[in-house]
Amino acid sequence: MKLSDYLPAEHIVHDLQGHTKIEVIEELLTCMKKAKLIDEFEVALNDVLDREAYLSTGLEHGLAIPHAKSESVSKLSIVFGLKKEGVQFDSLDGKPATLIFLVISPKDTSGPHIQALALITRNLKNAIIREKIKSCQSSEEIATLIREFD
Repeated sequence: MKLSDYLPAEHIVHDLQGHTKIEVIEELLTCMKKAKLIDEFEVALNDVLDREAYLSTGLEHGLAIPHAKSESVSKLSIVFGLKKEGVQFDSLDGKPATLIFLVISPKDTSGPHIQALALITRNLKNAIIREKIKSCQSSEEIATLIREFD
């Protein structure tokens, strides 16, 4: 599995506008809807927010991976958003999230979902990669960078 296979430039929002965790999730779901990755926006939103209510998906070092299983998708779907000034995500280290991956997969699958989460965390452990992504000026630039480190 390669992250770049799931993240063409059309699946990347290089300048998220939301100011809260929910606004950012809605913005990323809008990207998914435009890319025709989800069928029903509200169903996907409720699934992601239910998962967030159970346990926050804010990790460390500015990384957050909100994720859910949902009937609104037919295959594993990933979008990415960059929020340079960060947004509070109830992260493990208490710091705002700047690099936000939204992962949604069908309810009846688990292998690819877990693989995607592991792949994202493994690739983003590297501080140099995180800083390079934060310095990107466009979705295309981010997509190119992801292909390079994939």
